[in-house]
Amino acid sequence: MQGAPLLVPITFLRRRLCCGLAAPVLLALLCSSCSIEERGDRGLVEGGAEATPGPQKQIIQPEGVTRLPVFSSAVRSGGFIFLSGAIGALPGVNPPTLAEGGIEPEARMAMANLGAVLEAADASWEDVVKCTVFLADMSDYAAFNQVYLEFFPSDPPARSAVAVAGLAFDARVEVECIAAVR
Repeated sequence: MQGAPLLVPITFLRRRLCCGLAAPVLLALLCSSCSIEERGDRGLVEGGAEATPGPQKQIIQPEGVTRLPVFSSAVRSGGFIFLSGAIGALPGVNPPTLAEGGIEPEARMAMANLGAVLEAADASWEDVVKCTVFLADMSDYAAFNQVYLEFFPSDPPARSAVAVAGLAFDARVEVECIAAVR
C-alpha cells in the first residue's frame, strides 16, 4: 500500500495509548507506508555530467578567530556555508575573553567574528540566508536587534532567537548563520 494515506482511527489510538503501545504501533504504521529510494542524481553536477569524487565538505578556519578545538568555524558543503556559533570573544586572545560592556559590544564582536569567517569563505553578509541567535537573557532582545541591524540594514535573512540557560564563557549572546553561495 505504498503511497496510500495513513489513516488511523482515533479510538484505536486511544485504546493503545492506555496500554503503553502507542509508540511501537505508530512506528509500525508509519514505516509500513514509507519507502527508501536511492537518489539517482548523486555524483552528477548541473547538466548531468559526472562529478569528480572528493570531499563533501571544506573546513573554513580563518586565522585569529577564537574557537574551541572541538568544532570548525565554518564548513562549506554544496552551495552552503554553515557557520558555527560565535560569541563576542576578542580575536586572537587565548583563553577566550569577551568584549567588555554588555550585550551591545558582545553582539558587535560576535557579528564581527562571523564576518571574518564569511570573508575567509569568500562570502559576505549578503549571502547569509538564516541566523539563529541565542540570548542568555531575553531582555537583551531589543539591544541585540539594534546591533544586528548594523549588519543587515535591509533584506535581513530568516532568523530565530531563543533564550538559553547559559552560553560558553558566560557570554550574553551567540549567533550562528547559514550562507548560500555559488
